[in-house]
Amino acid sequence: MTGHREATARTGVVIRELREVPEFEQVYALFDGIWHPEPRNVPMTVELMIGFAHTGNYVAGAFEGERLVGASVGFRGRERSLHSHVTGAVVTGRGIGYALKAHQREWCRKNGLDTITWTFDPLVRRNARFNLVKLGALPEKYLPDYYGEMADAINEGDPSDRVLTVWRVRDAGNASPTPGVANRPVLLEAGDDGWPVVRKAEGDVVLVGTPPDIERLRREDPAAARAWRAAMREVLGGLMEAGGHVAALTNHGEYVVTVRRLFHRGFAAL
Repeated sequence: MTGHREATARTGVVIRELREVPEFEQVYALFDGIWHPEPRNVPMTVELMIGFAHTGNYVAGAFEGERLVGASVGFRGRERSLHSHVTGAVVTGRGIGYALKAHQREWCRKNGLDTITWTFDPLVRRNARFNLVKLGALPEKYLPDYYGEMADAINEGDPSDRVLTVWRVRDAGNASPTPGVANRPVLLEAGDDGWPVVRKAEGDVVLVGTPPDIERLRREDPAAARAWRAAMREVLGGLMEAGGHVAALTNHGEYVVTVRRLFHRGFAAL
């Protein structure tokens, strides 16, 4: 993975830790503009950011001149870990999110932390690609309806299933060898109508597909989006609960899952 200084230089922004109330208010406004949450469901309050920043936790912003264009908030967890609770950028396609994660990783190194954890929606293919392919982080646990009901423009009306993802600070960017995926059985994929298709299959490495654009599907065909949520929980959630390990993501947006002696609700992996 690119170092944080190089990653930041490519974006043309300056990333720094935040300490002042007006800065936290800018972060609050930035997150509000991204998620458009109801007041009861804001990603992070100003008061919490103040408390986090002044008790040795991570609150950082990416600035383009005087304008805040990205921010990340995390707090220390167990076993020398930082939990990255929320990260967002208002400008896409410029690598600001990547630069924030590189800065976060360097912060953890300097503060003696070994891992960074966060959650993401396993249905969102672009986020899976960013986390697994670009950063080299890997999901370790499936969390059904983790946040409960979420009242914002992106997540409202959909169960908040997430996968807990772990990024090892010392060897981030040094991905493990990826199992071969040629001719591996596909347990979940999109049908011609966009709805999920679940199949029975056997194998020590299996593929679990994702919808091309779940956010568009939620707007245009909510019933299909709900079917994808149920199918992903059943297939990926079931495999991970039974000990399956997500090892990679294919170029087609399929999770590569290694399994051993598993049997789960209608499909077997020997």
